[in-house]
Amino acid sequence: MFDDRPPGTDLTKLRIARGVQQRTSPLRWRRVLPLALGAVALAVVAWVAYRMTLGAPPEVETATVAMAYPYQADTMLNATGYVVAQRKASVASKATGRLEWLGVAEGSRVKKGEVIARLESQDVAAARAQAAANVTVARANVQQALAEEEDANRQLGRTKELVAQNFVAQAAYDTALARYDKARAGVNSARAAEAAAAANLQAAAVAVEQTVIRAPFDGVVLTKNANIGDTITPFSQALDTKGAVVTMADMSTLEVEADVSESNLQKVKVGQSCIIELDAVPDARFQGSVNRVVPTVDRAKATVMTKISFRELDPRILPDMSARVAFVTRELTEDERAPHLAVRATAVARNDAEQVVYVIRGDKVARVPVQTGRSMGELVELLRGPAAGEKVVVNPSPKLRDGMTVRLAKK
Repeated sequence: MFDDRPPGTDLTKLRIARGVQQRTSPLRWRRVLPLALGAVALAVVAWVAYRMTLGAPPEVETATVAMAYPYQADTMLNATGYVVAQRKASVASKATGRLEWLGVAEGSRVKKGEVIARLESQDVAAARAQAAANVTVARANVQQALAEEEDANRQLGRTKELVAQNFVAQAAYDTALARYDKARAGVNSARAAEAAAAANLQAAAVAVEQTVIRAPFDGVVLTKNANIGDTITPFSQALDTKGAVVTMADMSTLEVEADVSESNLQKVKVGQSCIIELDAVPDARFQGSVNRVVPTVDRAKATVMTKISFRELDPRILPDMSARVAFVTRELTEDERAPHLAVRATAVARNDAEQVVYVIRGDKVARVPVQTGRSMGELVELLRGPAAGEKVVVNPSPKLRDGMTVRLAKK
């Protein structure tokens, strides 16, 4: 057999280097592991970037479909204020006494001259009765004085005839004349006493009338300031006394007092048309006009008070209600003062030759065709489309599709 081994080679000494192979394997993994981790990290970053861009739902801004008013496009100035009564009174008595009877409460409607309260009046009523008796006595004295004057006049006539016939002396005539003059003076005195007694009776009657508190005008009782048993004084300076019994207002004189910045004063004119909105009656708009502008500037607020009258009063309007006033550029029609369904103009998109909006339904959008009408500033009237209260996408992307999942932008 042919042997190609070099001479002197001993094959029995050959061995497989198994230990060397095991020692070199960890070095290979040390080189591969960083590459593997880098590949995983790149994959994670790519997945996150995909979810944030192409894979994540698009973020959209929304607006709410609501009722709006066309006059907003013609509004040149807005102001805030309160409803007040031009004619308002704290009803009290000129007399001092204890409140005996109160016939009204808050919200009571009263007529001018109607008795709303009474004070105790026994003392002044007694004084009036005494004054009336004095008038009776004075009138009786007048009748007595007239009788004496008539008797003195007859006596003077008889004495004059006797003197003419020389039956009595001239002194008798002088005496009769003096008696007549005295009787006539007595009549004048009695009549003066009667007039004084009548004046005292009138004063006593006024004192009694002052214990009766009447409504000064037609109106509504706003507050009740006193109760039965309270002591009422004209100026309420004594301890535990009340001045006004009730406070009332003439509801036909309600108006709005609004503060207008002096820098905008040139935009306000007497007779200018206004729209009044009350927080207590949010579903109604009331037409008004500028009645007068108070010619005084509030230094602290740099404002001028403007008084706006209501064109038509409503029973729901009450004093001290907060109000917002829109000063408009022209007279408005009834339709322009009525609410209309509207949405922000930037929410309307044109798609396939028609106008559409994308309504938020859960986490998806629904493509809804709409028909628009007049412009209302930033809003546009919806003649056909989603209902009030629904949310729509503002500035919709051309890539937005019906049924697409979206995320709402955080406001």
